[in-house]
Amino acid sequence: MTTSPPELIIEAGRTERQYWQDLWRYRELFYTLAWRDIAVRYKQTAIGVAWALIRPFLTMVVFTVVFGKLANLPSEGVPYPILVFAGMLPWQFFSTSLSAASDSLIANANLISKVYFPRLVVPTSAVVTSFVDFLIAGIIMLGLMAWYNFVPSWHVITLPLFILIAFMASMGAGLWLCSLNVKYRDFRYIVPFIVQFGLYISPVGFSSNVVPERWRLLYSINPMVSVIDGFRWAILGGESTLFLPGFLLSLLLVIIIFVTGILYFRKVERTFADVI
Repeated sequence: MTTSPPELIIEAGRTERQYWQDLWRYRELFYTLAWRDIAVRYKQTAIGVAWALIRPFLTMVVFTVVFGKLANLPSEGVPYPILVFAGMLPWQFFSTSLSAASDSLIANANLISKVYFPRLVVPTSAVVTSFVDFLIAGIIMLGLMAWYNFVPSWHVITLPLFILIAFMASMGAGLWLCSLNVKYRDFRYIVPFIVQFGLYISPVGFSSNVVPERWRLLYSINPMVSVIDGFRWAILGGESTLFLPGFLLSLLLVIIIFVTGILYFRKVERTFADVI
């Protein structure tokens, strides 16, 4: 007589309230995953975390030459490198978060298929890891301000608000893509295209004020417009202005993506261990 092997049941919290309590209970796992991702990202590289400075710096140089020197686009009364880097900071955070979060569940497949924990911990830790790169890249912004003797206006006190909006955009889009990537592995090829295409349709290398007035509202359908314009308004002040209707539309889309991303992630979360 043969006996079947014991069945492994991975059971989540029974109520929504218990699930969110589980997020706090598993905070040490969150710290562990985030620290592991930070350590692994630059492991066995010759210059380590300096890559977090080199990549945005080189992109800033290229955009400054192309848009500032060759196209001679307006710089809103500030040095063009500062204008570009004020847009590069939130874009780098968003793009790296999107890439890391979209692949985070697949990368942790062994962990997900063996034990229960709130799966939301995994993409969140990926986004937080990208936020560390964002903070490191901020050193370049400080260096540019010192080089050009640029002093930000009082608008800078609103910067945490726009960082929060950037986090919501990154988290919402990351949750959508990581959930879809579990079931449809095609998204691992789609995400790099989204990042590359988004770089050119977002106001990173130029001010969104160069977009004709009649197209500004349509252009603001891109959720990153509110994030980047908000960063520029907070850091540059002075001549930098916000197109309020477009900003509010873009902000609304960020909130929708964030809320629906959480809802969709929670809806399909129970299937991850089976599909992955």
